[in-house]
Amino acid sequence: MRSTLLDPAAPPTKAVDLGARRSESVAPMTVVARLEPDALDPQKELAALTADARGAGAIVTFVGLARARSKHGAAVESLVLDHHSRLTQQSLDRIATECIARFEVTHVRVVHRCGAVGADEPIVFAGAASLHRRAAFEAADYLMDRLKTEAVFWKREVGQEGSTWIEPTEADHVDRERWD
Repeated sequence: MRSTLLDPAAPPTKAVDLGARRSESVAPMTVVARLEPDALDPQKELAALTADARGAGAIVTFVGLARARSKHGAAVESLVLDHHSRLTQQSLDRIATECIARFEVTHVRVVHRCGAVGADEPIVFAGAASLHRRAAFEAADYLMDRLKTEAVFWKREVGQEGSTWIEPTEADHVDRERWD
């Protein structure tokens, strides 16, 4: 499923233009938040963010990979991200829009896998563009702290010994709380 933030009727490849929210001296703002059932291509997502963010002074991205080992050291063959299409998309939308409202960024792009993801495969792309680097770094960090703890997914690791449900750790919640 592909969705564009803030305008469910918009074509899937068109980002919402939020340019009216900032002064004329700042580039128009866009937010893209998308669930991706197929393989995630970080280079493609970076290229799309770079094209959207012409005129930005900085782009910061994060790519998360599905771990090949559980926290107990067992081999993990895949990470399964069960989701509810509408609720999960709404959670991605909310996180991305709150990010662009909070930081002096011009563009935010969040793409999150759903379904089965093989070990060592990309699971999430989070990127932010801004006129200056600090805002982009902070926005990307904020996105990941929120995605890790608040995106609506039910995650389980699958290995030779079966499957195990996983939850955000205490450290994940502490990281999230620093933004309050």
